[in-house]
Amino acid sequence: VQLQASGGGLVQAGGSLRLSCAASGRTSSRYSMGWFRQTPGKEREFVAALNWNGDSTYYAEYVKGRFTISRDNAKDMVYLQMNSLKPEDTAVYYCAFDYASRWRYTPLYWGQGTLVTVSS
Repeated sequence: VQLQASGGGLVQAGGSLRLSCAASGRTSSRYSMGWFRQTPGKEREFVAALNWNGDSTYYAEYVKGRFTISRDNAKDMVYLQMNSLKPEDTAVYYCAFDYASRWRYTPLYWGQGTLVTVSS
């Protein structure tokens, strides 16, 4: 499985960005996907995830109400819409893949990461 994340960049506080993640390879017909982020010196932390059909979504408390995860199974794409961005959202964002149809917080594959920088 290969994951290609894109959409990161520099944005001012209060602004928005949309991250995309394309999955390819042996993805199977049902799989769950998620997003994590990491800043230097800190462990990678969970951001958001959803089940294979999008019927359940999961968010970290610090992004609830501001971020929205979604997917397009026809295109094998997952998105992370980030609104009301804060400087503390600055991080490298990684998409993650699990063969389980329901998210288990233990992904098997990771994308290469895309940098999001929020200026104050």
